[in-house]
Order: sequence, then C-alpha cells, then structure tokens
Amino acid sequence: MNYRHAFHAGNHADVFKHLILSRLIALMARKEQPFAYIDTHAGLGLYDLQGDQATRTGEWIEGIGRLWDADDLPELAADYMNVLRRMNRKEDSLRYYPGSPELARRLTRSQDRVLLNEKHPEDGQLLKDNMKGDRRVAVHLGEGWHVPRALLPVAEKRAVMLIDPPFEQLDEMKRCSVALKEAIGRMRQTVAAIWYPVKDQRLLKRFYQDLAETGAPKLLRVELHVHPLDTPASLNGSGLAIANPPWGLEEELRELMPYLAQKLGQTKGGWTMDWLIAE
Repeated sequence: MNYRHAFHAGNHADVFKHLILSRLIALMARKEQPFAYIDTHAGLGLYDLQGDQATRTGEWIEGIGRLWDADDLPELAADYMNVLRRMNRKEDSLRYYPGSPELARRLTRSQDRVLLNEKHPEDGQLLKDNMKGDRRVAVHLGEGWHVPRALLPVAEKRAVMLIDPPFEQLDEMKRCSVALKEAIGRMRQTVAAIWYPVKDQRLLKRFYQDLAETGAPKLLRVELHVHPLDTPASLNGSGLAIANPPWGLEEELRELMPYLAQKLGQTKGGWTMDWLIAE
C-alpha cells in the first residue's frame, strides 16, 4: 500500500468527514450509556501540517486553513474546532491536525471505548505510539475489511464505526458495501459511516445501488462538492453514507452543509443530502 494520508491531512474532505464525525459522537453522547468507537482504516491519528508530506501538497490550506481564523463558524463546529485549538495551544499558528482516531479519542467520554485498526505496519506502530497512555484505546494491526466480523457486536451495545479506506483499488467501493452489510448483520443498531471520494460518477452510481441493498435499517447520504461533478481527473468532493444516523443529525447537517459548501468550495461549492434507505 503506497497511500499516505499525511499528504492530504486537513484538506476539504477531512474537514467534512471530521466535522460530521464530531457531531455523530456528540449526538451519541446525549445518552449516558457507553458506546464503542471503531475505526477500520485508522491511519496515524495525528498529522504535522508543517511536515514534509503536508507541505508538499499544501492541501490543508484550502481545507482547515479556511476555517482556522474564520469568525463566522457555526456553533455546531465548536467541538471539532476546540480539539484543534487545544492541540495547537503552544503553537503560533495551525500546525497539528487530528486524524479520526485522535478526534474520537478526545471527544469520547471516560465510559466509552476507542477501537482502532491500521493495516500498514509503520503507520500502525505510529498510531500505537500516538495513543499510548489512554487505557480506553485499543490498537489492532490487521486487515481493515475484517474489522466488522472481528469486533462486532460490542459489549456496550452501541457503536459508531468509521469505514474510511484509501480507495487505491477499484474494488474498495464494493468492499465498503460488503463491510456495511456485515456490520449491520452482526449488530443491527451500529451507526456506520462510510467515507468515499466523489470522482467517477459511473462507479458512484453502482456504489449507491450496492449501499441501498445492504439491508441497513436506514441510510443517509450526504456529499460536499468543491468542483463541478463533471470535472475530469479531480477529487470533486467527498461523501458519507451513514447507517442508523442518530436522531437530530439530518437537521444539523442542513445547517452545516451550506456553510461548508460556501467556505470550502473551490471552483464551485455545493452539497447534496438524501436517504438511500428511508426508515
């Protein structure tokens, strides 16, 4: 595997994904009952935006860089931005960015567990190093596609699972739908979020059909677009397909998404949201 997320950390897709992840965790935390957060393709957990890989692409400048000094942030972005500000408290400017594992670790409560998986051996060891000292966190080094059958059901009886592969292989969209079907089959109430790139509309059409056939009780699709959808050879945006979204999320997204589209749009910002599987 050649993919290194450090080149893309903090870009528009990360901001979209992590802001919504922060809301999923906040809505799950309305109930005192504990839950498990599960990350199938976790990465490092922590990224240096002034490091060699991030500075070579500079993608974060058009992502989190646009929100960092914004004076019009919606209240729903507070949890996400507070994590960033605590991480960069000793810096003169934005430097450190949390991957989904670090964001989840910081936003979950003492009664919750954080279960992380990373296949790449070097990244997995760095993830372990970044997570050491927190007894709520367990790091697994294995194949991300095996996680639903390996870790579900969880003792907490509530779970948030992020499925976020690198999408280097053509079959990964299909494997996402299979993983979702397995997760729902093993623990029907799992809140499972699949991140995916918005590039090839032909592949996406088949992906949507596969997701609609997973048997999830309900499945919400939300996408952020930063370029027109027919822009060739470009990451035109990204999406999240969310099974069993907690009550209140759809309403929150109707407030958040216009702001993100306006703030993060490059040649043309936009967003869509609908139900692939209605309740």
